[in-house]
Amino acid sequence: MQVFHNKSKVIITCNKRLSPYLQDEVTALGYTIERAFATGVELNISLTECIKLNLNLRCASQILYSIKSFKAITPDDLYNEISAIEWEDLIDFTGYFSVTSNVDNPNITTPLFANLKVKDAIVDRLKEKKGIRPNSGSDGNKTVVHLYWKDAEADVFMDTSGETLAKHGYRKIPGKAPMLEALAAGVVYATQWDKKSPFINPMCGSGTLAIEAALIATNRAPGLYRMNYGFMHIMGYNEEEFFAERRILKDQVIKNIDLKIVASDISEDAVEVTRRNAKTAGVDTLIDFEVCDFEATPVPENGKGVVVFNPEYGERLGVHSQLELTYKRMGDFMKKECKGYSGYIFTGNPDLAKKIGLKASKKVEFYNGKLDCRLLEYELYDGSRRLPVNDVQQNDL
Repeated sequence: MQVFHNKSKVIITCNKRLSPYLQDEVTALGYTIERAFATGVELNISLTECIKLNLNLRCASQILYSIKSFKAITPDDLYNEISAIEWEDLIDFTGYFSVTSNVDNPNITTPLFANLKVKDAIVDRLKEKKGIRPNSGSDGNKTVVHLYWKDAEADVFMDTSGETLAKHGYRKIPGKAPMLEALAAGVVYATQWDKKSPFINPMCGSGTLAIEAALIATNRAPGLYRMNYGFMHIMGYNEEEFFAERRILKDQVIKNIDLKIVASDISEDAVEVTRRNAKTAGVDTLIDFEVCDFEATPVPENGKGVVVFNPEYGERLGVHSQLELTYKRMGDFMKKECKGYSGYIFTGNPDLAKKIGLKASKKVEFYNGKLDCRLLEYELYDGSRRLPVNDVQQNDL
């Protein structure tokens, strides 16, 4: 149990450009950030406190609890330092563990070799202390050890998450070119939606944006959809701590809410996928599902709300000339049908963005996988005018 109560360095990782939203989430939960960087934050907390973070964070990927920092130049240095750790107090020798790593060392040609060194050191230590060899492999659903090794600086962590937190557990049917749940949550945060006015998601695809909006508005945390984490496979784990946190998650759900979320797509299959994913998430009754061209998407005329598009970028799907017309139509739709709303288009194609025909008031940087993307914001005032073509080309992206 002792390791669960000892404070140590904890690194919470996230995908590039999600760090500002992760920082907001962590501080909102009452934690003090020691350091923030492009792909995460650093805290000084106990392993038990990691349980709450794993269950609540929407934008995180992994939560790593440091058990040792050391200097290592060669693979033999690494082996010796790892084998000196009291693994018999951390890993059940009758259990199973895996090793992941982030390695940048001139003496290692492949991270897989570093992983193997870590595995050998752990296995040899446990065999010496317990007389039995534990099983190991690539399955991340049990105990996970993570190595960070850059030049001569090394850190060994217990990965308290296991499978990435960026997947929120409700999307059983991904659909075509899906947006990762953590990214979708970041996009919803970036719109600064008030969680009360309408949230309109034309061209919804598998519905991740609309579903994440519903989850955020009703305070449904990702931990409600998942029952296995890395911390559960570290010796000393007390399951009552986990179930106590889950009870808090259930109690904080906002059940009675007056909310208008619309998810539309021209594809009947896409809308059905969205409906089924929303049902798994428990928010299907909060979303209006519409099978229609995006121009026919019903937009409440209350003069306030958010409309968010995540169209094709021309990378995997569609024909570029057809997409040019689609982007122009999106601009026309927002200008004519969404007056008073804040409009957003998430795209990874700056050339197509120029066809929207509206001036972006803000451009928020994101990555979708490895693709450099922008969330373009448009203030859709009544009587908003189209800019001259030259101005659009200069100002839009």
